[in-house]
Amino acid sequence: MIKEQKKFRELVRKNKEISKEECIEILKSEKRGVLSVNGEGGYPYGMPMNHFYNEDDGKIYFHCGNVGHRLESLQKDNKVSFCVYDKGFCKDGEWALNFKSVIVFGKIEIVEDFKTISEITTKLSHKFTQDDSYIKKEIEQSLHRTLLLVLSIEHICGKKVVEA
Repeated sequence: MIKEQKKFRELVRKNKEISKEECIEILKSEKRGVLSVNGEGGYPYGMPMNHFYNEDDGKIYFHCGNVGHRLESLQKDNKVSFCVYDKGFCKDGEWALNFKSVIVFGKIEIVEDFKTISEITTKLSHKFTQDDSYIKKEIEQSLHRTLLLVLSIEHICGKKVVEA
C-alpha cells in the first residue's frame, strides 16, 4: 500500500507550537517579513516585504514595483512562503532572545482592481503612519505604478523560539 504524503509538514516540536490565532495576531501586528519565491536556477529568493493581513478575507497583501526578480519568479511559479517574527524579549539577566515566528505557505496572485489596490494600500500604510493626507497623496501619485500582490494562505504554522 502506498502511503499518501501530506502537502505540508507538521511542526516536529509540538510543545513549541503556537495557535493559529496567535499566528494571525503576529501577522496583523508586525510590519515586515521575508517573502520567499522560487527564483532563478532553482535557488530560493527571499526579500524583506511590508505586508497587510486582511481579516475580511484571511489573505496577506504586499505592494511592490512592477518589474524585477520577484515578479519574474512569481510569473513562473506562484508558490511562496512568508516568514514573520515578533520583536521578542530577553529575560532579566539572560542573553537569549525569546520570540514567536510564523510561516505561511500559499500562492500569490496580482490584484488588478484599482479600487482594491487603493483600499489595501491605504490599510497597509496605516501600519506605518496615521497621516491620512500623506497616505492619500502618495497613493494618488503612485497608484498607477503600484503592483499589489495577494497571498492566499494554504498552510500556516508558528512556534515559540528561545535562542540558546
